[in-house]
Parts: sequence; structure tokens; C-alpha cells
Amino acid sequence: MSTHAPRPEPFSLTSRLAADPDQCALFCEDATLDSWLATERALARAQAEAGVLTHAEAAAIRDAARLHHIDREELWRTARTVGYPILGLVRQISRRLPPGPDGRLHYGATTQDIMDTGLALQMVRSLAALECRIVELGDVLADRVTEHAATVMAARTHGQQAVPTTFGATLAGLLAQFTRHRQRLAQAAPRIGMISLFGAGGTAAAFGPHAAAIRRDTARLLGLHDTATPWHVARDGFAEFGWLCSLLTATCARLARNIVDLSRTEIAEVFEPYDDHRGASSTMPQKVNPITSESIIGLSGSAGALTSALLRAQEAGHERAAGEWHIEWRVLPELAVSAGAALTETIALLRGLRVDARRMRTNLGSDRGLVMAESHMIALAGPVGRERAHDLVHEAVTRTRTTGAHLTQALRDVLAERHLDTLLPGLHTQPENYLGQAHRIAETTVRLWRTQTAPLPEPPTPLTQLVAD
Repeated sequence: MSTHAPRPEPFSLTSRLAADPDQCALFCEDATLDSWLATERALARAQAEAGVLTHAEAAAIRDAARLHHIDREELWRTARTVGYPILGLVRQISRRLPPGPDGRLHYGATTQDIMDTGLALQMVRSLAALECRIVELGDVLADRVTEHAATVMAARTHGQQAVPTTFGATLAGLLAQFTRHRQRLAQAAPRIGMISLFGAGGTAAAFGPHAAAIRRDTARLLGLHDTATPWHVARDGFAEFGWLCSLLTATCARLARNIVDLSRTEIAEVFEPYDDHRGASSTMPQKVNPITSESIIGLSGSAGALTSALLRAQEAGHERAAGEWHIEWRVLPELAVSAGAALTETIALLRGLRVDARRMRTNLGSDRGLVMAESHMIALAGPVGRERAHDLVHEAVTRTRTTGAHLTQALRDVLAERHLDTLLPGLHTQPENYLGQAHRIAETTVRLWRTQTAPLPEPPTPLTQLVAD
């Protein structure tokens, strides 16, 4: 029977406050062991179909290679001695097999074949779970884009007001990113969900003349993709998984950073969901800190640092890594959990997002009309030329800053001094009249999200059920 002695583990405050249960379950100890056991079961069955094993031997391996048969205390003790867990795993399973099948388990495979294939199984499930989160997030975000397609606010560049836009158009940029992320996941899935079954030095010599057929059928049984080339030290597929996770967290953090900025007291345009004592301070009763956004930003920062380690994993030489492989053991599960947590937190943030449209409109006038400077320049560029128009408006902007006059009045004075009064009727003075394609951007982005996203294939059979018959 399986034994599982409790072991002290580092406490993670981040995991307590923001986690994704699906990703945690996919990369937990049980799931990891199950992925290795499923690979051994599939290998045995494929070898039986090729005539290397008898079907009775494969059936005996199938029944023995089950999670509840593994003594974990013994497994990890052996792994610490060997450096890897598969030798101990295979010997535990073998003890449950009768003479004959006990010598046919793990036939021709190497440790990394089993561990890499098992991790590929976990990662394709992770991608499917992440896609579900992206779909949920994108649908909520699309609703917000539509809701605020005409909510006028200031576009900000370098942290300063630039030109008028709408909150819907601002959010549309994020929605377009998640549309591309979903497409990236679908494109990357075949490269990530790939079998590794080439034996000790990558030649598949120990599998004999049926090597290609065994590999193909094992991949089919596991729902993975076959390959004709060994990749024990070619880690670009797994690195791509890590980068995808990091990209997802970074996009979530882009929204979170905007929420932090826009919820500042001096701006006060957008706020996180509110409940009693949410974001409270231990000493300042008035505080409502943007705690969800802060959590997302923290997840993204740590994910970016972890992802950089995957570049080192690409350096493995010859036919087997000498330490570089170990980087992935820690980094990839943590990246998947971080991405899932960031998406989950962002969904909650968007569902309860509070938008003060009146404050947005008020803030547009806080700089005495300067936000309309480009509008005035473009209006004047036709009759006087762009460069002269730029100089005229710049002079008016300078007067606004030095005298406190409204830009419209300052520009009126500048034009009057140059006998260009006839150009005044062509000026837009209201932000609502200088929104360009903001509404169309919001509308088109939502339509593309809803119509041009191809879902990933259905998640594979649960690991515990793989090769069950």
C-alpha cells in the first residue's frame, strides 16, 4: 500500500493568498507519479502490440503500475541515493509482477524518457486548463470592453494625459493580447505535448527493430505527438511552455498596473471590487489597497525571473544534461501555477471592477484643455501646414502653462495675433469629438475574440485512467 509520510515544506504566502487549484492539482506529487506510471503502462501495451511483450505481460504491468502500490517513503529515499526516481519506481512495480513480466517492465527506456513524457502529459493538461481560464477571462473582458466602448477618458503616455480615448478601447488592447495568447497555446500544444522514447543515448537501440512503432503507439495511447528525433537535451518545447506561462502573467500584470495607477486618490477612475475590510490597513481605517492587482504584479515579477532560468536549461550538452535538466523540475510547475493564479485573480478583478465614468470625464479637463492639443494641431494643419500648426499650438500650450488660461482661449489669442481668426470654427473643443476609431477598435476586437479563436483539443483522459484496459 502507498505510504506518504508528511514532510516539512517551505511556507508560501503567495500560494495561500493567490493560487489556482487546477494547476496545483496537475503538478502535485500524485499527478507527477501518475504521469510516470501512465507512461510505463502505455509503453508496455505498445510493446505488446509490437510483439515485444506478450499481452499477458502488458496486462500484469498495467495492473501493477498503479499509484496505490507505491511506497513513497521508500521511493524518495531511493531517489536521493540514485539522484532520480525512476529506478526505484520500476523496482517497486517489478516486485508486484510475477516472473517474466518483472523483467519486461521499462524495457528499453531510460529514466528521462519516462520523466519527460510524464511532464509532457502534465503540461498538455496544464495548457488545456490555462485555456479554460483564458476563455473565461476573455469573455468577461469582452463584456467590459463593450460596456465601456463609449466611456470617455484620457489616454496616457509616459504617465501623462495624451489624447482622449475610451476605457473600452484601452481594455481592447488587453483583449487582443489574450486572443493572441489563446492562439499561441493552440500552436504550441503539439510542440509541448511530445513523447520522449529514444533510450539511453537517443538512438533507441534498446527498443530493437520495433522502436519507431513502439514510440508511435505509446504516443497514441497517451494522447501525445510522435517525433522522429530525440530531444533529451533539446528543451525548446518545454521552455516555450514556460514562456507562455510568463506571457500570460505579464499581460495580467499590465492590467493590474493600470488599475493601481487609476485607483490612486489623485486619479480615482477605476477601482477593484469592494467588500467590507477588503484591502484594509492595520492602522489607517480609510485605506482600500488594490490587493488583487498587487498580487498579480507579484506573480508576474516572480514568473519573469523564473522563466529566465529556462535559458540555462537550453545549454545542456551532448546527449544528456548535467544539471541543466534539474532547472525545469522546480521552474515549470511554479510557472504553471503562477499563470493559473494570475488568470484566476484577474477574472475576479474584472468581474467586480468599479469604473467612475464621471471622474474620467472630469479628469479630462484637469489640465485646462491641454489634452486637446493634438486635435487643434491636426485641425490647423490643413490650412497652414503641420509644422506651423504645431508651432502655433505649442505657443498656446506654453501660455496655458504660464498664465493658467484654458488652451482654447490661449489658442484663440495666438491665432488672433496672426490674423488667423477664421480658423477658429474648425477646432474641436470637446474630447467626445476627437475619439478617432476608439469605438470601432472596441467593437472589432470583441468580434475577433468571439469569432476567431480556435480552442485547444479536449483535455486528454485523466492520468489515472490512461491505458486502463
